[in-house]
Amino acid sequence: MRGARTVRNVHERVVQAPAEAVGALVDRLSAADDPLFPTPVWPAMVLDRPLGVGADGGHGRIRYEVTAYEPGRSVRFDTTDDGLGTGYHRFAVEPLGPGCCRVSHRLEVTVNPAKFALFKLAIEPVHDTMVEEIFDNAERAVLGSLPHPPARRPRRALLFNRLLWARPAPAPVPAHARLLHAAFDRPDFTDAWRMPLAPGMPRDPHAWRHVLPFPERGADGPELLLGKDASHLDFRASILVADDCVTLTTAVRLHNTRGRLYWAVVRRVHPAMTRWVLRRAHRRTAFASPPAGERNARAAVPATRWRSA
Repeated sequence: MRGARTVRNVHERVVQAPAEAVGALVDRLSAADDPLFPTPVWPAMVLDRPLGVGADGGHGRIRYEVTAYEPGRSVRFDTTDDGLGTGYHRFAVEPLGPGCCRVSHRLEVTVNPAKFALFKLAIEPVHDTMVEEIFDNAERAVLGSLPHPPARRPRRALLFNRLLWARPAPAPVPAHARLLHAAFDRPDFTDAWRMPLAPGMPRDPHAWRHVLPFPERGADGPELLLGKDASHLDFRASILVADDCVTLTTAVRLHNTRGRLYWAVVRRVHPAMTRWVLRRAHRRTAFASPPAGERNARAAVPATRWRSA
């Protein structure tokens, strides 16, 4: 590769817990109860099988394959496409004593000059933030809380997080949105937009109450209905949390000529505004969700065994 550059990026942290406790967390990478990967703020690690040599997957747009795995000690992922470059990243846990260990992450990839510039501009701040949050989650899981302030999220990392955040997709009006269907017999307009729920995002529809600033009109299991009536039209919004997705469905019933004229104008911007409020609420909800180290704390070694040693 002409002009190839090698990127080496190393993070380390000393954790006041035994290596077997932290190593047990590494063994749960990509599992449903993964305590380390910093979801839902950042993309989850998804593999096509349980963690082990040959497992293939990635996180976000980064693709890799497990090429070496020592349970409780280390795991290595080699890149499987040229999206980032040719190389690997590796998690490792090194014992430093009966109640102390060093956890590390090493990234080494060979890239062309254009991708080297891209890495420095966009990928590196996100990568560094994610790794430090992984270390934070390790400490949360084995210690019960962080012994220091959480990792800082630089502005550049947050900017790319915002730019790359998932976007709503159009969807049919859900058949099981019972409250919405019961609200109007024959609505003059309906539309629905859906977004997937990342691990750790709430499944209670009341947690999504902030999507729109309308009064609550009812709740039924996974559905929350908001709405407002006026002399020219009635509006309803259904927030349905089901099948690992949140769906925002709106329905409008027009009353008179004023309502039809008003809606003829508003209808042009309604889809864009609906997508915007759902995407904004989705991201805000992710940032407000408990980190993986709190949600999935299940230390392999009971804390009382090593803290009293």
